[in-house]
Amino acid sequence: MRLIITGVTGVAGLSIYRAALSDSTIERITLLTRRPVPSWARLPPNAGEKTEVIIHQDFKSYPLDLARRLAEHDALIWALGKSAVGMSEEAYTELTYEYTIAAARALKEAGAGSESRPFRFVYISGEHADPTGKSSQMWARVKGRVERELPKLFEGTNIRAHVFRPGYFFPSRTYPEDRLNQRSAMLRAADVVLAPLLTALYPAGYTPIEDLGRFAVEVAKGRWPDQGLFRNADMRRLVKQI
Repeated sequence: MRLIITGVTGVAGLSIYRAALSDSTIERITLLTRRPVPSWARLPPNAGEKTEVIIHQDFKSYPLDLARRLAEHDALIWALGKSAVGMSEEAYTELTYEYTIAAARALKEAGAGSESRPFRFVYISGEHADPTGKSSQMWARVKGRVERELPKLFEGTNIRAHVFRPGYFFPSRTYPEDRLNQRSAMLRAADVVLAPLLTALYPAGYTPIEDLGRFAVEVAKGRWPDQGLFRNADMRRLVKQI
């Protein structure tokens, strides 16, 4: 299997990348990114031989040759994104909606997938995303818009959209370098407080980061081919099958 991953420098993307590297059924991984994987990120020894990095600066535009290269893959996990805190709705919409839809259109126009082997576009959304657009939370409306439009965009094609809504997650304790580089001191403190509270009182709202990575990879592989939306509670239940 050939897999594309975006957002690899982020918390979710890096976890997904590590899970893909550890999966023997994934032969090649293509990282679509604006900058290389940081040197502080600890990776399995096979990372170099299994990975191709495509540095791409404009996520709203895909030249035809690049779109065709991407369409030769079997799946894409779209983990590109960041917190909406401190961002205007315009900037967050560009990052979250416009970038995602531009990639989806490029894959569609390049003819990704086949009838016997559909291309799987896995979108990492967020618990409480709102496809109706009625939420009072800006981020939920924007992510919900992506969730609403992706399946429509792929109608009549050989591309299948899968949406995964994780809950609260944070960098792995296994890799202390991640926490130091991906989280501010304030967020690291919040992680220490929130993780045990959510685990005990609201497990459906918490996503262990290792489970996030493994689960996203399994969705991309087509383990649950007919399910379009995975809530965090679904993930917590289904990940036990892996």
